[in-house]
Amino acid sequence: MGLFSFINWNFFMSNLMSNYYPLEVTFVKGRGCWLTDTSGNEYLDALSGIGVVNLGHSHPAITKSIVNQSKKLLHTSNVYRIANQEKLATRLCGLANMDKAFFSNSGAEANEAAIKIARLFARTKNIQNPIILTANQSFHGRTMATLSATGQSKVQEGFSPLMSEFFHVDFDDTDAIKKFSVNNNVVAVMVEPVQGEAGVIIPEDDYLNKVKLLCKKNDWLFILDEVQAGMGRTGKLFAHQHNNITPDILCLAKGLGNGVPIGACLARGKAAEMLTPGTHGSTFGGNPLVTGVALSVLDVFDSESILENVMKMSQYFESEFKAKIMDCNSVKELRIKGLMIGIGLDENIIDCSKLTQKALEDQLLINITGNSIRLLPPLIISKKEIDILIKKILKLISI
Repeated sequence: MGLFSFINWNFFMSNLMSNYYPLEVTFVKGRGCWLTDTSGNEYLDALSGIGVVNLGHSHPAITKSIVNQSKKLLHTSNVYRIANQEKLATRLCGLANMDKAFFSNSGAEANEAAIKIARLFARTKNIQNPIILTANQSFHGRTMATLSATGQSKVQEGFSPLMSEFFHVDFDDTDAIKKFSVNNNVVAVMVEPVQGEAGVIIPEDDYLNKVKLLCKKNDWLFILDEVQAGMGRTGKLFAHQHNNITPDILCLAKGLGNGVPIGACLARGKAAEMLTPGTHGSTFGGNPLVTGVALSVLDVFDSESILENVMKMSQYFESEFKAKIMDCNSVKELRIKGLMIGIGLDENIIDCSKLTQKALEDQLLINITGNSIRLLPPLIISKKEIDILIKKILKLISI
């Protein structure tokens, strides 16, 4: 079978643009950690729609929130005050120790807002050609600004000229950042607490603390992209809380809406004062529906002890993996923080390009990034479901 033998080529005869390679399956319903296809087959979802459906599919509280709000009001625009939006801003800022919030429709848009704030901050310092430092192998989105911020040439190919204000340094290397202290055009450092799209790359425990100190010393904004690592994924509501620090700007999305499109750019201090009327906006951002759902997501975190489950299931997965899979010849390493999991594989032993389809045939949903399996299971996953996941992963990578 060739690399693209599993692709539904009939898809390319549809009216959809050809920027995706959809697998030959269509899901029609979901419940918890499971999805059901058109033939009634059930699949264990160990990807959560790429870290989106953190509370599982069709969570009763989320479904109720969607139904109730849709019966009242979906949209008015930000020309008028929106009660749910103001409530969500207050709640998120309280939880993250931030001052102000801007709501968008996606993580890329949240990061765009952060970049615009950094540019406005540069103007307050009379910097005409601002530089933002980001990391190699990072991923911040696919808009032109966030694509330029991203440290992966494979997603940038064909879109030059890119925005020139982003300089990329190695992830988990504060010495590389420190070298820019003599550059008066640097205004911000933008990193992910854990690099998700790169295959779940986890830095040293004190990396974020050191970056924070460098930003404070040089009067740079410290921007954290927690689009994937935030909202409980690592066992804390926000990943940087493992380090007991607070960024100047925090970007969220994915799990914030559990499936409905919402992003948030939170800011504190001087960064919170940069956006003024007319400087930024969004037609759909922060509408009554999505902000109401996000409030319900936060309620579920409180009422169902989600963060406690993340840590318990993380420890259980790690122990079971080390006992049953770690010694496989194809496995090089396990990278895990909460339920953000990367399994590094030996490309000389196993063909990673075939694993997504092979897993699908065994009714398991995973993602392959480079030579790693990326797992982002729902945060509500149980021990029984982890047992199934471990069994399927072992079968998948056994030679």
